[in-house]
Amino acid sequence: MTPREYIEWRDIWVTGADDDGTPRALFVGDSITRSYFDHVEEELKGTFLCARMTTSTCVADKVMEKEMALLLDDYRFTVIHFNNGLHGWDYDETSYANGLSRILDYVAGRSPWSRLIWANTTPVRQKDCISAFSPRTDRVRERNRLAHDIAVIRKIPINDLFSCVVDHPEYFSEDGVHFNKAGKSVLGQQVSRMVLQEGK
Repeated sequence: MTPREYIEWRDIWVTGADDDGTPRALFVGDSITRSYFDHVEEELKGTFLCARMTTSTCVADKVMEKEMALLLDDYRFTVIHFNNGLHGWDYDETSYANGLSRILDYVAGRSPWSRLIWANTTPVRQKDCISAFSPRTDRVRERNRLAHDIAVIRKIPINDLFSCVVDHPEYFSEDGVHFNKAGKSVLGQQVSRMVLQEGK
């Protein structure tokens, strides 16, 4: 059986679905991506129409290709900003890396005109002590290291979201995973800058 979480979810949102003339940017990720999406959409208004495909699916799960096809089959994206790393803890890092390679190649083949950006994964802090990192952050670092090498080989630019927040416990919400208003704003600004830079 494919490793899955007790609850699996996905959230697809397409702004300006009836507009065929304005460039589009797609943001693929999890609840972190969903949390800063509104900030990014506001920053990119007038330049890109923004869509998101946020999901609990790990790249090691082949169902990710089906999820991506839901959008890639119907829309043409100038930029695809992609993150995956905070779900699928039952997969080891080798499976994660193999899955990431597979999905990036799938996206590049399905949407060759899109400028792909890899966003690395943000750290996890202790739920009861936000000043300390959760042991899970060690796995995040390793996944980021593997993803970095995979992106470099494919000449995919890397958006270092980990470094944006790693030294700022004040950006985190009480659960140690998600971000408060300030953290969402910082991430949103960084993502917007990267999309504008790479999407020219």
